Amino acid sequence: MAQLITPAELDRLVRSGSVRVLDVRYRLDRPDGSADHLDGHVPGAVYVDMETELSRHGRPEDGRHPLPATADLEAAARRWGIHDGDTVVICDDDRALGASRAWWLLTRSGVADVRLLDGGLRAWVAAGLPLESGPVVPEPGDVSLTPIAEPVLSIDEAAALAASGVLIDVRAAERYRGEVEPVDPIAGHIPGAANLPTGAYMDGERFRDAESLRELFGSVGIAESVTAAAYCGSGVTAAQAVFAAELAGLRLGIYPGSWSQWSNTPGRPIATGAAPAEVTASV
Repeated sequence: MAQLITPAELDRLVRSGSVRVLDVRYRLDRPDGSADHLDGHVPGAVYVDMETELSRHGRPEDGRHPLPATADLEAAARRWGIHDGDTVVICDDDRALGASRAWWLLTRSGVADVRLLDGGLRAWVAAGLPLESGPVVPEPGDVSLTPIAEPVLSIDEAAALAASGVLIDVRAAERYRGEVEPVDPIAGHIPGAANLPTGAYMDGERFRDAESLRELFGSVGIAESVTAAAYCGSGVTAAQAVFAAELAGLRLGIYPGSWSQWSNTPGRPIATGAAPAEVTASV
């Protein structure tokens, strides 16, 4: 279940030495956050790299951020110093987008106590809490991870869900409508998918309350008895929607290939405009 932790609560855990903090500093316009991490981070926080640790390299038709193999994720988690039974807190500086990817991977791979810092690094600083600079290299951990148990949608399953259940596209509205596409080869969205952008789940840097989130998901037909999943540009920020859904007491799957896979797969239909199902082209 999704869990948040306040800066004050995290500060107490850091002071007691009973937490492993991960810093997933990642943005679409600045994927390598290592320099920002070195400049200042929560004391003891280990930098986690999105490109090499929370995803693997693949072909264009695999999407830009394919899920890492379990063995590779386990090796990375051990480098971060995680042991079985540890409390893990993850933070970033951009609306929990990168942090949610790490949360999703670790919780779905068997790590029981993983929380996100409510409000991220900005909330930590606003609370007057100290930053540490320089690299953090912990003693290796011994955590054991398991293969992701819950289903993750294939490209065909995403297409089917868009027609029979609820598939949400969490990219910015202008990308969903097909007006701009800064990264992938074709603009638009998966036919039948509704748009609930990443910012909709947040009040500034913090997640909205559970009731507001339930109303938001309900506005596109997502409820407890409905099969639903999320996608984004490359499978990273969709995890933020999954975290928000769990805060609201709902279940949401992920299509990790997302638009980067769909738009690189010949023959896939493309929809543009604000209507979910208006097919206007194909890849």
